[in-house]
Amino acid sequence: MLNTIQELKQKHNAVILAHYYQDPEIQDMADFVGDSLELSRKAAGTDADVILFCGVHFMAETAKIVNPNKKVIIPDMDAGCSLADSAPADLFKKWIQNHPDHIVVSYINCSAEVKALSDIICTSANAKKVVESIPENKKILFAPDRFLGKYIIKETGRDMVLWNGSCQVHEIFSEKELVKLITKHPRAKVLAHPECDENILIHANFIGSTSALINYVNNSNDTQYIIGTEPGVIHQMQKHNKNKEFIPLPTNTGCACNECPHMRLNTKDKIIDSLKNLKHEIVIDEALRIKALQPLNRMLDIV
Repeated sequence: MLNTIQELKQKHNAVILAHYYQDPEIQDMADFVGDSLELSRKAAGTDADVILFCGVHFMAETAKIVNPNKKVIIPDMDAGCSLADSAPADLFKKWIQNHPDHIVVSYINCSAEVKALSDIICTSANAKKVVESIPENKKILFAPDRFLGKYIIKETGRDMVLWNGSCQVHEIFSEKELVKLITKHPRAKVLAHPECDENILIHANFIGSTSALINYVNNSNDTQYIIGTEPGVIHQMQKHNKNKEFIPLPTNTGCACNECPHMRLNTKDKIIDSLKNLKHEIVIDEALRIKALQPLNRMLDIV
């Protein structure tokens, strides 16, 4: 199967990008694995003719926005995002109209239409830097993740109006289960993604994007970690830290298997089908693409 994928990549001059939340086997066969910021940079700099994006729809859209002349495909077009879905463009536009004179900062986990309505895009890795780049006399709208927004308000002291959106993976982690794990493993460091609710973040020893969490583990002398994000990230942690233990944080149901159902729609069979037939192509209206590119470029100019 891997040989088939390699042959198809060579045939079409294709590159495979994968998010840390993909199944481990997909992470291992990808040309590049990263978080949203890293993948945005990689997509903008690739010389491949075809980009196969193993992630969710908004990520593949972003790749197309910065690569109008390349073919961008995704293994499963139904790989959506609960956070992106929480901000329909028509309602988002009305929200902006109801808050005139505000700078609109949108988390990259949103549709191309929402990006086009925004002034600047951010990721969890650079949200603080993006917000701090805005003059203090400017009012800010932040969307769509309210938990990330609340965290950035605490980090920057800026008063922002937040869209009421959230990630279905990060919002259902259980504080009760976390406290149990901390009691059971008192030496374990708690690592959490800023999309988590504040009741999780208050217990964290470190809060950061997926790449920041991985870097923390790689540079830490601790041997045990409780992980408060999608468990796909644990694969990368284990690859480089074989003698360390990683404990996934359970959900409110007690299940320590809080995988993103959208991310996990991608499979090796679907990757082969997508590469072989160059299908599920991302197509974006050029006028919309240009509008969405401007706030993305502003972000890439900052970081």
